[in-house]
Amino acid sequence: MHEQDGSSSALRAPNRQSAGPDWLLAVRAGEGDDEAFAVLVRRHSPPLLALAHHLLGNPADAEDAVQEAFLSAWRRLPEFRGDAAFRTWMYRIVTNRCLKIMRRRIVAVSLDTVPEPANGNVASGPERAAESGAATAALARALNNLSPDQHACWVLRELHGLHYDEIAHIVGASEQTVRGRLFRARRTLTKEMAPWR
Repeated sequence: MHEQDGSSSALRAPNRQSAGPDWLLAVRAGEGDDEAFAVLVRRHSPPLLALAHHLLGNPADAEDAVQEAFLSAWRRLPEFRGDAAFRTWMYRIVTNRCLKIMRRRIVAVSLDTVPEPANGNVASGPERAAESGAATAALARALNNLSPDQHACWVLRELHGLHYDEIAHIVGASEQTVRGRLFRARRTLTKEMAPWR
């Protein structure tokens, strides 16, 4: 167990990953509790890495973006007022960092960022494998053709299952704007994927 000074021992829970709700950990981290912040990092890293990977298409870039986002969050923790859940706040920081990167370069979406079909009983064989690979490549190209804002909204909604109001908070836009971006993204993807239906 880590040493504790007498003034904070009443607030500190035993050193466990489930050391309390996010809002309490964020308050403690904002007061300088390194362990509380470490728990938040361990708790939220997997979905944030998945988000960054879906947006950037590269695991190394995704790790860098998430690491930079956590550094930014650590510096800004005293500003965290709890208006949104800590998770939503971190999604916003990671998404904004990824959008900056996406706007600076053309994103090559890695094929391994596109989820596998939910149905495990897909017909096998070389022809089906080739067709599936070509369709996945076409989807990756279609996603790459979306604007960064449309791409981010699509990933947050379709791959991470977030609600429109949550996405609006994350991307800093109105819910109506998010719905418009998603409509345009879906229309573009439907058009570009038409040959694969």
